[in-house]
Amino acid sequence: MKNEELFPLVNEDGSVIGKATRSFCHNGSKVLHPVVHLHILNDEGKIYLQKRSMKKDIQPGKWDTAVGGHIDFGEETEDALKREAREELGILDFKYSLVCKYLFESEIERELINCFKTCYNGKITPDLDEVDEGRFWSFEEIMANIGKNIFTPNFESEFLKIKEFL
Repeated sequence: MKNEELFPLVNEDGSVIGKATRSFCHNGSKVLHPVVHLHILNDEGKIYLQKRSMKKDIQPGKWDTAVGGHIDFGEETEDALKREAREELGILDFKYSLVCKYLFESEIERELINCFKTCYNGKITPDLDEVDEGRFWSFEEIMANIGKNIFTPNFESEFLKIKEFL
């Protein structure tokens, strides 16, 4: 496939050991590749979630982490975080901190997730090619909807793992 995205392949420590195409990383090969997630909280303590575009190849139409995306081959983790926040939500300037790194495996892929958080009360403008919609949710709303096929499985497991750190 011409001009297909290239992702770094990493070991469990995050060191780059190779590269592969998006399609190879998502075809069940289970090669480990890195991604970024950004949880956006507002001053009310609510968390912003995006509803994934129906055009996405993985989990279309499900509510998910505010920002999530792959790190491109040759790109630094924090540059990918800023790029994804800009592309998906139009956020240009924000302070962030690392919450954790962990391995996630689904039936078709294996990712090293670099999970960040920020407090942000500015304008959020979802890119409707990337995101169908977005809004702030209370922690209680999220807990009441876990297991109801509303959220991505990755978001549910991540939220339960890190909610006390948000």
